Amino acid sequence: MISRRNIRVKVMQSLYAIEAQEQTAKPGEATRILQKHFDQSRQLFVYLVYFLTELAKYAETDSQIRLSKHLPTDYDRNVNTKLASNDSLEKILAHDSFQKAMKEDKPHFLKNTELVRKLYQELIETDEYKRYISTPERDKNAEREILQYVYADFLIPNEFFENHVEELFTNWDDDAEMMNTLMAGYIAKPQSVNFLEMLSKEKWEFAKGLLETVIEKREVTMEYIKPKLKNWDPERIARLDMILMQMGVAEFLFFETIPPKVTINEYIDLAKEYSTQLSGQFVNGILDNIHKDLVKENKMHKVNFKAS
Repeated sequence: MISRRNIRVKVMQSLYAIEAQEQTAKPGEATRILQKHFDQSRQLFVYLVYFLTELAKYAETDSQIRLSKHLPTDYDRNVNTKLASNDSLEKILAHDSFQKAMKEDKPHFLKNTELVRKLYQELIETDEYKRYISTPERDKNAEREILQYVYADFLIPNEFFENHVEELFTNWDDDAEMMNTLMAGYIAKPQSVNFLEMLSKEKWEFAKGLLETVIEKREVTMEYIKPKLKNWDPERIARLDMILMQMGVAEFLFFETIPPKVTINEYIDLAKEYSTQLSGQFVNGILDNIHKDLVKENKMHKVNFKAS
């Protein structure tokens, strides 16, 4: 569910947080910081699913509000509530893993009822929603497609929704792309997701191993980095650039199943996205030169990638 790129971002953020501390990190603190980043991603995912269900269920709320009017109109008496009983929605709401996550994370405490109402009023005016309610049949594909539309094409581009999520979750910018992928898969197959185990054991071991290796092998990685800096003062290099280079060299030396090209390309992209304008080119140059030296010195020990 969570890609290695996402994992590298979490490790990078954890290392940055540790370096920003005035005091030396206590034993186990780095791992706890890393775990917190993954917990925040899970909480964001839970909230996005929860908000989608609340928006869909608002069809029933809207119907009840209209019927309770002193003088309801014919329209008030005949509000279409098909979305509230959507088959795919009911599978999500009945999903045991989602129910447990709801109890643990309590997303209802973050709910903005007025925003749900406002967005619902906008949703029912869309052509896609009108097409959906125009047929009484319950087609499985149509049931999934309308929820996909509501999330991907209606909520995500909506400025009010985006601002709402950004205010609640500082990790939204970092996790948005991953969340969109997760949501698409979840809506298609709710039973395939375990909210309480979003990170497989293998990927957690990679994340924890990368974090601990960069910390424990800092002197080793810096032995390779410093000679390549030439006229650069290590103290004046962007902190994130240095962290990304240390992570890259750590992967070269201690992670035998990761192809060097993958490592270099990943850290170029992260440098471009998270550091300065010139960071991508800078990180690329340093890592590429170190990689060439390691190959010449026969210190690049990688297994057969296809076999791994």
